[in-house]
Amino acid sequence: MATQHQLQSFPSKPRVFILSDISNEPDDAESLVRYLLYANQFRTEGLVACTSTWMKNKVCPQDMHKIINGYEKVVDNLNAHVHPNDPYPTPQYMRSLIKKGAESYGMTAVGPDIPLSEGAQHLLDSILAPTNDPLWILCWGGTNVLASALLKLQTTHSPTTAATHRAKLRIYTISDQDDTGTWLRTTYPDLFYICSVHGWCQYGMAAWTGISGDAWYGFDQGGPDASKISAEWIREHIQIGPLGSKYPDFMFIPEGDTPTFLYLIQNGLGVAESPEYGSWGGRYIRTDASGTGVANGHFSDTPDEVVGLDGRRHKSNQATVWRWRDAFQTDFAARMQWSLSGDVARANHHPVAVVNGSVGPAPLVLEVPAGGVVRLDARASYDPDPEDCITFKWYQYKDPSATQWSVQHEVGELGIRLLDEAGSVIEVTVPPAEKCCVELISRKAIARGQLLHLILEVKDNGSPSLITYRRVLIQATNEELVGGGGGAEAIGDTMRDVIR
Repeated sequence: MATQHQLQSFPSKPRVFILSDISNEPDDAESLVRYLLYANQFRTEGLVACTSTWMKNKVCPQDMHKIINGYEKVVDNLNAHVHPNDPYPTPQYMRSLIKKGAESYGMTAVGPDIPLSEGAQHLLDSILAPTNDPLWILCWGGTNVLASALLKLQTTHSPTTAATHRAKLRIYTISDQDDTGTWLRTTYPDLFYICSVHGWCQYGMAAWTGISGDAWYGFDQGGPDASKISAEWIREHIQIGPLGSKYPDFMFIPEGDTPTFLYLIQNGLGVAESPEYGSWGGRYIRTDASGTGVANGHFSDTPDEVVGLDGRRHKSNQATVWRWRDAFQTDFAARMQWSLSGDVARANHHPVAVVNGSVGPAPLVLEVPAGGVVRLDARASYDPDPEDCITFKWYQYKDPSATQWSVQHEVGELGIRLLDEAGSVIEVTVPPAEKCCVELISRKAIARGQLLHLILEVKDNGSPSLITYRRVLIQATNEELVGGGGGAEAIGDTMRDVIR
């Protein structure tokens, strides 16, 4: 039987503040149920019921309370399945975070003479909290609560102080759901702001729909596996027990808001400060090149190229989410099982990935010369359930290394050689300089080339099987500036005179 001290622990936890138009349709309630199963990984600071284009004149905090009532009945069971340093928050604490946003639509709630709603005041208090830790504001509905809080910050503090507080904010919105989104990005271009941008209400164009929207919206047909988002699968694996019973049947697609916190889950895959790296919550890149630092600017959709269930390659922004669907749905089902019993022996728990002696969700970062070789050893990885065995899978995640659309033409290939039968020890060969340390167009050699992403999946054979990841970031270097050539200072230099 697993001992709790062997389970994965989380030395740091992101601060999270949720804005939700809960009850405009079932998906916000579904997302809140799942969020609570991961709540021991976060420092939740707010649960604010807000409006949206779909529910303009009322908010429904009472439905958050109903879900917390279900959570209250299972929290002791959940705590039996996590490291003692990372307990789930108490139901009483979670209830204290529930507030009402303005009961009006969009910009009608934003103005220098308009009083803050209790939800907006609560958000402003979190923004002003005396900490430098980032505050992740996850927007499942409209953003007028955020807009009104930031306007109040602007009008009551100096420009320098207001900018300092804005620099701590990390915003992930599920597209624009009222008319404050554009105002926010225009008024405060220094905000770190993840958001799919597309025609109004054209959600089938958004990356986040990759969680479950392929049938409804018709993208990537034949690629995603829909078996674990069906109503039947949900009834069998999710709508069970006191908390699962609070998970309503879906209307359009299940859990459209969930990618906002899948992005933050500490499973060793995602790196929250780097949306371009990709995670269960999708992959995003800067909308333009004007940003001067990580903590500012708008991040919008970018594609991944993924082999689908049909064996074909699919390339889309939704693929940045659905490529992980089997893993995140299985993980969801396993955690719902935790809620049913405090008997550790009756449930499965995540393996712990260790690479070169390094453990934890943060990536392992290495600098390796182009053409060089590095050895990676994951033999110290283990499963806290003694009856379980673990397997190892290593692969290069190429998409984050590309600067343009054509990954296959741009990104150097890592050579991966297994050094033991289990695949727990490998030798990785970095591509030669001409493949990873030259500028794309000029072909000039550069000293620091591509950042290459290697992913390790450690998977157990429990029921259901669970995966823990470890990302290895390999920075290719080229101090001797070799491998360049074949380009030109100007395109005219490549033209040839022809004498007739």
